[in-house]
Amino acid sequence: MSQPPRPIRRVLVANRGEIAARVLRTCRQMGLGTVAVFSDADAHAPHLRLADLAVGLGPPPARDSYLAIDRIIAAAKASGADAIHPGYGFLSENAGFAEAVTAAGLTFIGPSAMVIALLGSKKAAKARAIAAGVPVVPGYNGDAQDRATLRGQALAIGFPLLVKASAGGGGKGMRVVRAADEVDAALESAQREAASAFGDDTLILERYVDRPRHVEIQILGDHHGNLVHLWERECSIQRRHQKVIEEAPSPALTPELRAAMGAAGVAVGRAVGYTSAGTVEFIVAPDGSYYFLEVNTRLQVEHPVTEAITGLDLVREQIRIARGERLGYDHAPAQQGHAIEVRLYAEDPDHGYLPTIGTLARWELPTAPGLRVDAGVETGGEIGIHYDPMLAKVIAHAPTRTEAAGLLAWALEHAVIAGVTTNRAHLAAILRLPEFLAGELDTHFLERHQAALAVRDPAIAARAVTAAT
Repeated sequence: MSQPPRPIRRVLVANRGEIAARVLRTCRQMGLGTVAVFSDADAHAPHLRLADLAVGLGPPPARDSYLAIDRIIAAAKASGADAIHPGYGFLSENAGFAEAVTAAGLTFIGPSAMVIALLGSKKAAKARAIAAGVPVVPGYNGDAQDRATLRGQALAIGFPLLVKASAGGGGKGMRVVRAADEVDAALESAQREAASAFGDDTLILERYVDRPRHVEIQILGDHHGNLVHLWERECSIQRRHQKVIEEAPSPALTPELRAAMGAAGVAVGRAVGYTSAGTVEFIVAPDGSYYFLEVNTRLQVEHPVTEAITGLDLVREQIRIARGERLGYDHAPAQQGHAIEVRLYAEDPDHGYLPTIGTLARWELPTAPGLRVDAGVETGGEIGIHYDPMLAKVIAHAPTRTEAAGLLAWALEHAVIAGVTTNRAHLAAILRLPEFLAGELDTHFLERHQAALAVRDPAIAARAVTAAT
């Protein structure tokens, strides 16, 4: 398990936007040299100014830049980088990329290619969880994928039923089936979508849990056999299977359930020899039962809420682990207060969350004790069509959940953003809902409260108009 120390002197961050800026800041604090990469569309992006060197990758399409493994490896060698941090998205969970980095004599700041490949398959990950004694949703995870077998298994499992792709995520290749006469159409469309999105039409069938919470466990493992969990994050506020608001700790977990789920997360990590930062995802039923979903083999978008309540810098921990250092602790630091994060997007919630584009005429977010903004944009920046429309993450940390929600809502309400439509008012409205403040969450929360969320605070609209003039 143990590996010899690997010196890291200069890190190339194979990403863009707020996550590139976030990783670069920690590297600077650790005294490491840094290299940023960029596509032609990002030639003037803010994250480039945080690095010692910046290397162009090519045209705006991600396949020609941020997904071009050979170009990233070449950039690392040309700039003298000896390690690569993938951030999240793009190549962060690509086993081939991790393998190529290592083959080039560089250090990959993340888990091994073998573990990424294993856990990239929901089917294989579920099998490891079962072997580790971790609860999984009753269902079918077999090799036989012919239509007759899948249909028979679906009928045996019963309804409601969840059909989902074994590879990939983000809701692609996923269908909820509530009656037998819907099975064939769901299987056909899920397989077609999975094959198109992931090149793999393998399906998993599971009993669907109504009104579930999405709760994940942050794990951290070194190369000396030490593996810990860093508590949980509640990620139940979602739209189209994409997280919108995350928080730590979860308002739903009792101390006993928290301990059990933390132990389950560690058990899954140990079952695959996990190193670096990873996230074990679960669904929690209304009766408190919980079931393993999958493992994300990277830093999560929502990692700042864990940092806020533990006082740890997870990027720093990843780099320390990659250098061969020991964790230096055998359990999570005590939780301090409550943290909530929102994902601020260039999108229009009133029109199906469609992404929006344009020039940011003004970009000003308020500052206050307990507020953190991880942004990848600035005033004058162009919001284009090529990449994910997330502009920033805004995080509030306070002694209580109610205070954190209030601080975060205040920050969004007093932000000055002009030039593109965002989900700012939508997020503030969620944080002000009595049901949110009561902790009455599940993954259908936004659908259930759609009417209430359509009502906007006129003061926010007035500030937007003022900013634009």
